[in-house]
Amino acid sequence: MQSAYPSRVRQYLPVLLFLLPGIILFLTFIIGPMLYSLRISFYDWNIVKPERSVFVGFENYQRALADPIFRKAALNTLVYTLVTVPAQMLLGLLVAMLLNQKFHGRVFFRVAYYLPVITSWVIVSLLFEYMFSGQAGLINYLLRDVFGLIQQNIRWLADPVLTFVPIHLLGIWKGVGWTAVIFLAGLQAIPQELYEAAEVDGANTFNKFWYITLPLLRSTLIFLLVVLVIGGLNAYISNLLITDGGNPLDLTHFVLTLMYEATFTKLDFGYGSAISYLLTVVVFVVSVFQIQLLQKQSAEV
Repeated sequence: MQSAYPSRVRQYLPVLLFLLPGIILFLTFIIGPMLYSLRISFYDWNIVKPERSVFVGFENYQRALADPIFRKAALNTLVYTLVTVPAQMLLGLLVAMLLNQKFHGRVFFRVAYYLPVITSWVIVSLLFEYMFSGQAGLINYLLRDVFGLIQQNIRWLADPVLTFVPIHLLGIWKGVGWTAVIFLAGLQAIPQELYEAAEVDGANTFNKFWYITLPLLRSTLIFLLVVLVIGGLNAYISNLLITDGGNPLDLTHFVLTLMYEATFTKLDFGYGSAISYLLTVVVFVVSVFQIQLLQKQSAEV
């Protein structure tokens, strides 16, 4: 009996040939640098002469976990995620429900709400930095000269707590449009017959939302929750530009801005790599949690 393996090889060979360039690029520019960075994290890395780098084992990881600046950066990143993710989901769901209604000009509003998503992080970060400037910023002008709520300008960017107000608002504003688009796709997949049957049974707007909309959006909610959490943990550009890399006194760092400072400002490549892999572990745990939630949801359906 002739073996089926040659025919299978001929069947899948064209597919493998088409995938081969992408696989090579992925291994070269993603997996390769990741493994090299992992190696660097175990060394006191000498960027000029790598062969003279000193192996230090887990010292860089221990140093990061014992560093109060790293712990502060981790706390700042966690707070940013806890503030921006629920706000993006709540506002995104509200916007999606409004945009799902039939009214004139809804295409325009769908595009308008999505514009912040495609706007450059650098541009909007600099714009928010100007708006919250302690001297000539728009926010201080409105609060003091227009509404009369304050007597003197608030130094938003000089305070280690108030600095996060523009950063958090920017993160929420930037993500609502994308979240709304995902929610809108989920809402449009819900059969209208379910709402019509609920109306016949006397259900009001809240009952339809609670017993029909939310349960049928469960997979969308889980997807958005995990993706937004991962995005929040990887927040970087807005903090780097608005705080100028952790100012004042390194109290406003995120994990990635601290990694950038350690790696490219202080040229401590081993320590910076260790910080990046500590964050990678957290993101990996969140990703595993995502898979479990999605599998559980699929099994229940």
